Amino acid sequence: MRFLWKCAGGDRYLLERATYSDQIKYMCLGGIVFATGGLAGIAGGYAFYTIFEPRGSAIDNPVDLQTLLISLFFGVIWGLMIFNIDRFIVTSTGKGDGTEAITIGELKSALPRIIMGAIIAMTISKPVEIRMFKTEIDIKLREKQLEQQAEYQAKVDKTYADREKLLVADFGKIETQRADLLNRIKNYELQYRKETAEGLGGRGQGEGPVARALKAQQEKLEAELARFDQTNKAELDELNAKKKQLRLEKDNERGNNEKIANGLDGLLERIKIAHEVAGFTISLFITLLFMAIELTPIFFKLMLTKTTYDYLAENRDELIKADYGIEVKYDYYKDKQGVEKHLTINHEAEKLIFEKIKVTEIQKELTEYAVMKYKEREMKKIDENLDHYINSAQENVQNN
Repeated sequence: MRFLWKCAGGDRYLLERATYSDQIKYMCLGGIVFATGGLAGIAGGYAFYTIFEPRGSAIDNPVDLQTLLISLFFGVIWGLMIFNIDRFIVTSTGKGDGTEAITIGELKSALPRIIMGAIIAMTISKPVEIRMFKTEIDIKLREKQLEQQAEYQAKVDKTYADREKLLVADFGKIETQRADLLNRIKNYELQYRKETAEGLGGRGQGEGPVARALKAQQEKLEAELARFDQTNKAELDELNAKKKQLRLEKDNERGNNEKIANGLDGLLERIKIAHEVAGFTISLFITLLFMAIELTPIFFKLMLTKTTYDYLAENRDELIKADYGIEVKYDYYKDKQGVEKHLTINHEAEKLIFEKIKVTEIQKELTEYAVMKYKEREMKKIDENLDHYINSAQENVQNN
């Protein structure tokens, strides 16, 4: 109970002397604050695990021990941070006007705390929400990963198909020229055989002048083909090497396809899918549930009436102020807007200020008196021996 009193910002000394009802109220408030911090730690730890875990298939994704330890560490820090913020919010929220009714003025004064509590509630609810619908989210996420994989593979195939076409076009220029030479060689060879076998234009069989001329043209083209192959050998080798390298790059990219698709497994993507799976209504009610838990202590404190603990706390504050010489005159004056303000008088500070002022005034009077006496003494010296005083003054001027 004492621990929960601390969580609610209660004074143990006063609560031990207050009624049992006050003790239970602050224990319940502290329990809500502590539970909120615990939920924040769990939700933050799961969120950090989702952020830092190794990317893989949404269905087959075993627990990683190193990531688990990291998420536990950050989850504890996150839970303690939210716990302290909630503790500050609850502690700084007063009792309002001391009645069960919550007025507009009380809501206005508590509005910053309500906004802070709502933001904290939303940050807690989202990780819990994606954990509640984890099975449905994993199935939907795996479908998106497969779709992403298919889209990426299609992009890779299209990209490398275009690059392969350019290489084929480069190969085609050389192949066309070489095929033309081969066709011309075959044509001369065919004519040479016909000439030697049958003869043309009444010429007899055998290798005559025409056949030798055809043979010479064939050999000339064959030599040209050899020179062509020799000249374009480096280019052909380079193109073949590029084609082989392009094929290897394509295989590597296709191999990275699954890895890239599995990268679609972050916290943001899971939150989006959670909204799709759960729908707006269910997601809203989960958030409202955590907002109710987070904001309950604030509204409860505004609804609490003054009890023994509050009077004891006021008496304690007044005793401390009296001990240190602090006087507060409530609703003593109105400001320019007509709002009543308290006048605070710090008697101890005013006493010290008064003492400092008097000491300063006395020091000034003593200094004035010393100057006056010094003046009288110097005037007496001048009256007794004017020439000696003038000579002394001139010597001082020369030395300076």
